Amino acid sequence: SGCSKHMTGDRSQLINFVQKFLGTVRFGNDHVAKIMGYRDYQIGNVTISRVYYAEGLGHNLFSVGQFCDSDLEVAFRQHTCFIRNLDGVDMLTGSRGNNLYTLSL
Repeated sequence: SGCSKHMTGDRSQLINFVQKFLGTVRFGNDHVAKIMGYRDYQIGNVTISRVYYAEGLGHNLFSVGQFCDSDLEVAFRQHTCFIRNLDGVDMLTGSRGNNLYTLSL
């Protein structure tokens, strides 16, 4: 996605949401969204930390750099991608379609 921070448009997925205006973000199509807070995103037994709530965003966007800063490994293959912990355990997996990697949540 090229995003620098994890973002979602679905506030209901964020645990212990902190409502706070943090500025705006501009997307590749020049759409601007307000960042209205942040918190952790729970996916089964996986918790993704510090996910921003971007009002009106239609998809979840994840930052490779932010995963790496959390001591996770991100690996891309021709048709799949993996987010692994330091023990090599796959935390999240995804697939590639139309030159876009999509995580299975």
